[in-house]
Amino acid sequence: AAILMVCILECVRLGVIMTVKSEYYMQKADELHQRERRIKAKRGRILDRNGEILAANEVVCTVSVIHSQIEDEDKVIKVLAGELDMDVEEVTKKVKKVSSMEYIKTNVAKDIGDAIREYDLPGVKIDEDYKRVYPYNELASKVLGFTGADNQGILGLEAKYDTYLSGTNGQILTLSDAGGIEIKGSREDRILPVDGQDLYTTLDVNIQKYATQLAWETMVKKEAKQVSIIVMRPDNGEILAMANVPEYNLNSPYELNYEPDEEEAQKDKMDLLNNMWRNFCINDTYEPGSIFKTVTATAALETGVVGLNDSFTCSGATIVSDRRIRCHKTTGHGTQDFTHTVYNSCNPAFVEWGRRVGTDNMYLYMGKLGLLSKTGIDLSGEAGTIIHKQENVGAVELATMSFGQRFTITPLQMITAASAIANNGVLVQPRIVKSIENPDTGAVTNIDVKEVRQVISSETATKVRSMMQSVVTDGGGKYGAVKGYTIGGKTGTSEPDPNHPEDGYVVSFLAIAPVENTKVVALLVLYGPQVKNYYGGAIAAPVVSQVLSEVLPYLGIPSND
Repeated sequence: AAILMVCILECVRLGVIMTVKSEYYMQKADELHQRERRIKAKRGRILDRNGEILAANEVVCTVSVIHSQIEDEDKVIKVLAGELDMDVEEVTKKVKKVSSMEYIKTNVAKDIGDAIREYDLPGVKIDEDYKRVYPYNELASKVLGFTGADNQGILGLEAKYDTYLSGTNGQILTLSDAGGIEIKGSREDRILPVDGQDLYTTLDVNIQKYATQLAWETMVKKEAKQVSIIVMRPDNGEILAMANVPEYNLNSPYELNYEPDEEEAQKDKMDLLNNMWRNFCINDTYEPGSIFKTVTATAALETGVVGLNDSFTCSGATIVSDRRIRCHKTTGHGTQDFTHTVYNSCNPAFVEWGRRVGTDNMYLYMGKLGLLSKTGIDLSGEAGTIIHKQENVGAVELATMSFGQRFTITPLQMITAASAIANNGVLVQPRIVKSIENPDTGAVTNIDVKEVRQVISSETATKVRSMMQSVVTDGGGKYGAVKGYTIGGKTGTSEPDPNHPEDGYVVSFLAIAPVENTKVVALLVLYGPQVKNYYGGAIAAPVVSQVLSEVLPYLGIPSND
């Protein structure tokens, strides 16, 4: 009876295996006898707004070996070491390793892969693959970023949009026996890869090239440490150019773009590389200096504490608590109305305007203009504002904040705030990607413009733009003028950080054009120039003028001539 019961139970179990779980066990059997090799998906391209390719793919090969299928180890080692220009000992170790599959080398040039395939060596597999290539080498390197050995995004847009760009890898499935030997004559099954999607950015290659060229020339001529230039459309937040020099070569991103000095050579190389890869426009903060006076002026007009006809008498300095705050014109500007205090960039006057605005309203309008939060741009690693806690701001702190010192923001935050003024008071989130396109189906996903909010009245925005125009026509920004166009601007010169005086001054110039119907906002920030005349109006404004003199007609914006 016991034996009969065991037989009945076994029959029932066998029946379940053959019927209910048959599909499950058939899959397990297939997996046992299938050897899997990956087919990499083609990574989506990155293009500029006009379809110019910024990141593409090159066909390469991956060379691997299956130990159980190798018939002549010595020949395999000799061929692979020779064709791949690898150390014999390294190849020997991999070929002799008992494993299901061992990668010998990736990113092998296609002609070399084809040459190895011609030897027809059992156990040696040559699979076509893709390598990321960047046609312009250094152009927009700190925006685009790069990929790793497996084509995964590491930095920049490559990392931020990796989900869209990477696609889905396929597989090659080959039948083998229980010993792992490939069954000759068996059919290979392929699961085809799904290619990644293309990114169309807001960048314009021609504007990016020109901005980068001018940034390089400026850095060299002024012996600066680094230079950033941003060109942006205020109405929709599109970044037309974002240059950060020195850039690095995207096709060899692990090579330093300079020769480190003796002290730097002692540091960990990854620290040096991470610093080289930084996008100064979004990853680092700086003191905006007098450019920030446009924000103080906006808050003063919007709250009604200052009118255009209000005046201030500058004697060359003002006293706040126990602190003497000097004007750049040590003999003083004398009596001047509100507009003149802007284009004279008079610090004592702005101390008074800031006092009238008050701490609460200063923080309120900084927040409205996006200066107390990250912009939300579609790039990784965006830094945030470094500023006093509002409750800790006293008379001296408010005074220095009023003319843009003792707090730091990113260049992108500053140009975004300025774009709100240029855009009749509407704050728009900056962006780098315009659309995402499926190359197989042609389906396009457009990235919508994100109007954050109306942050100031259009009347106030118009008044501030008019004052910015006077800075160029009558004030310290005269070298920012462009023939045939109405240009508004503001200079900035920040004193060295007391904790890091070796970093030097930070010099900048912000411009809007045309003033009456602004289509372009541009910002240049120059770090640590080694020249006597280091003021923003002298060395930054002329460069922005050069940028706009090319960009405005290129974009089809009509001149007044």
